[in-house]
Amino acid sequence: MLSIRSATLALALFSLSPLVGEVLDESMVPSRGEKKEEVAVVLSRGDGLPGGADTATDPYFEGYIQALVDMHYSEYRVIILVKNRKVWLANLPKNKLIANSIIEFVRDVPGVKEVYTIEGVPPQDEELREKYVRRPQVPGIWFPQMTELFQPLIADPRNATYSIGYRSGDHVIGVKTVGFSLGDDFPIYRWLDVIWNGDLQVGIEAGVWSVFNMDPQPNIGGGTELVNTDFYVGIPLTYARDKWSFRFRAYHISGHLGDEYMVNHPGVERLNPSIEAVDLTASYQATDAIRVYALPGAYLHSDPTFRWKPMYVQYGTEVRFLGQKFYYYRLHGSCFLALHWRNLEQLDWNFDGTYRAGYEFSKFQGIGRKLRFYAGYHHGYSLEGQFAKMRTHYFEFNFNYGF
Repeated sequence: MLSIRSATLALALFSLSPLVGEVLDESMVPSRGEKKEEVAVVLSRGDGLPGGADTATDPYFEGYIQALVDMHYSEYRVIILVKNRKVWLANLPKNKLIANSIIEFVRDVPGVKEVYTIEGVPPQDEELREKYVRRPQVPGIWFPQMTELFQPLIADPRNATYSIGYRSGDHVIGVKTVGFSLGDDFPIYRWLDVIWNGDLQVGIEAGVWSVFNMDPQPNIGGGTELVNTDFYVGIPLTYARDKWSFRFRAYHISGHLGDEYMVNHPGVERLNPSIEAVDLTASYQATDAIRVYALPGAYLHSDPTFRWKPMYVQYGTEVRFLGQKFYYYRLHGSCFLALHWRNLEQLDWNFDGTYRAGYEFSKFQGIGRKLRFYAGYHHGYSLEGQFAKMRTHYFEFNFNYGF
């Protein structure tokens, strides 16, 4: 047992010796009796290359980049080919947004001179990559985590995400309010290369939105007042190909008055705003910076105490600009402007708009989970439970985390 452990330790030290040699020199090794100091080592994408990116051979460089792409974009079978430090990407996903993210990811690898895209694998390299390309194919993947086929509508007030924010000027809920949300999209299965060579995914969405009045009048119990909480669950079926993505979903949403609100308003009549609905959203990524979308929907059922006429439409646009890379922190940042409108049959098709502008950070360019800070303005109708047929407007200041 001792000999096996010794051999394993020796092998590990031998494999790490090029990296350690770059970080430590004799002056860093403590002499006998001298107190040992800790040394912080920061690894970059190029630290796995022997002797650095400039001296690594093309085959090693190719395998290294292939491993990086497989690690971070495991849902897709992208093929890496390297010649003279120029990289060719084959078998990129049909989703334009995800494909662009992979291209930028590879372009950031130290030592890469240029990046090109090709369809399939060149004939002269077919035999070389046959073992990789011809390995057993899978029709899809369970629980994909790194990417989304349909990007969320970030100006939609009922986007399932994690958020906290302050709201000012809402005369329906309270002129000084704080809103929280807990929500996420949980992908279950993704079919690859189906229906016109696109990708198809089914999942579950869930969300909770609560709003608190920070200065209730009257205030019988004292303190803040929980006014309303909405609960949402949906089953989205999403599809993406090239610059297009679609989402069909069936969902339930219901609102519930808070205890403190009912204590402060003993004469209030509690209704049951419960809805089951379906909608279909079509999204088009017109350019790398501009996205437009629209969705018709229908309320299939609403509670008798709070009836809704069935039809509604929603639509909007998102613009991203001044994008930049923070190399030290391995992050991408971008300013954004998002506009979202809706018209409901129940509300005589009147306009209801939400407008948001802010900044977002993400690990990968264009895709993945993001941390957003934004200011916004809502003008139209309340979104909170049984107050949803009352007109209001307010400013908001929020940050959220999600796709």
